[in-house]
Amino acid sequence: MIGKLTGVVDHKGPGMVLLDVNGVGYELHCSDRTLAELPGVGSRVALFTELLVREDLMQLFGFRTAYDREWHRLLVSVQGVGAKASMAILGTLGAEGVARAIALGDAAAVKAAPGVGPKLAARVVNELKDKAPGVMAMGGDVVEALGDAPAAPAAAVTPTSSAAQAEALSALRNLGYAPADAAQAVARAAGEDAGASTTTLIRAALRLLAPKD
Repeated sequence: MIGKLTGVVDHKGPGMVLLDVNGVGYELHCSDRTLAELPGVGSRVALFTELLVREDLMQLFGFRTAYDREWHRLLVSVQGVGAKASMAILGTLGAEGVARAIALGDAAAVKAAPGVGPKLAARVVNELKDKAPGVMAMGGDVVEALGDAPAAPAAAVTPTSSAAQAEALSALRNLGYAPADAAQAVARAAGEDAGASTTTLIRAALRLLAPKD
């Protein structure tokens, strides 16, 4: 199983990047968001990968972080969501946006992805709402450094934000809050301040979880 590739960007085209790894070219299918974050041709980069194998097809998909890949795996577990739909959703919302939409039950946000209709968007939210907290809690562990490959500036915010949300969610669960409630509060807090630190997220989430008079 190919889990990660590090090489030089040889070519970028619609929905794909050709990565030269020690003279071997790997064609990786990527979301529009991932492609926009990649450096230019000739630059060194690392991508986490997922291999799709069918009877008549083999495709390799690339992701900037392991957190992105985890959300791809979760999305394609939903009936009716193939790799193309998952790429569209991740390309439109990003991994953190997907986590936020599902935690908040926001099917309209998922529906904004090209080719995703209202029924499929509702199914994504309904089927993943109980799984989202677990993946969000993994954020700090699965967002890995890209090693010796330089990261594009646009991608630099994602690991920090994901880790902060994961730590905040873990703290709230340790305080006894239900995973779904904690995930929803963290998602709302992160939506109001995308660059918030763990402490800021915890405080904001606690205010949202406080009993209302």
